[in-house]
Order: sequence, then structure tokens, then C-alpha cells
Amino acid sequence: MSAVDNRPDLDSRERIAFFVDRFYECLLADEQLAPIFVDVAQIDLSVHLPHIKDYWCKLLLGEKDYQRHTMDIHRRLHGKRPLQAEDFQRWLAFFKQTVDTHFVGDRADRAKQVATAIAANMERALPNSGN
Repeated sequence: MSAVDNRPDLDSRERIAFFVDRFYECLLADEQLAPIFVDVAQIDLSVHLPHIKDYWCKLLLGEKDYQRHTMDIHRRLHGKRPLQAEDFQRWLAFFKQTVDTHFVGDRADRAKQVATAIAANMERALPNSGN
């Protein structure tokens, strides 16, 4: 008899918000990635996190609140401090780890697939990030 997995799926705005908060806790505690967010991008979490939550609600729930163009935002960041392949790999590892720690299900799997594609697309699109 197998144990029941009580982790929920990423199937509501509240769960996505919880995920984003835990994910950013990891990112901002990381010595490699934190400086990109804090020193280079100089993100204001009170502004940034609601955008990220809207973004993932759009991707996973079909909500329409997020209307920004993420590639332009990351191109500007890349111009200030070139993003490297290792940055994308580390971001993705934290993303998957955070999902797997707290969630399971179709939308959790979808989030990891989408994040993998996002990391690969950004790495390809930003000049010299693959180096």
C-alpha cells in the first residue's frame, strides 16, 4: 500500500502566490542569483511579485491580468549584467525544486515544462548567454 501524497496542484491563484513567494525566497537567498535581482535589476518585491504571480496565473490558469513582454524586460537586464547559461540552469533548478517540494499534479508538471522552455528560450535569445 502506497502513502497518499497530500501536496496540492498549482490550481489556484492562492497556491500560485504561495509558490512564487517560496521560489523567490530561494532565489534571493542564493549567492549567485540574488545579486542579479537585488543589485542589478534592483527589484522592488512589492511591485515585482504581483507581476510574477499574474504571469504564472496567466500561464497555468488562463487569467488575463499579465500583459507585459518578458523578453524585453530580460533584454534590458542582460544589457546591465550579461546573464549566463549557469544563471538559467540555477533558476530552473530552484523552480523545479520549489514546485516538487510543495506541489504535485498536472499544473505542477505544466509549470515545470513551461519554466524549462522559458529558460531555454531566454538563453537562446540573449546574446552570448550560452557562453
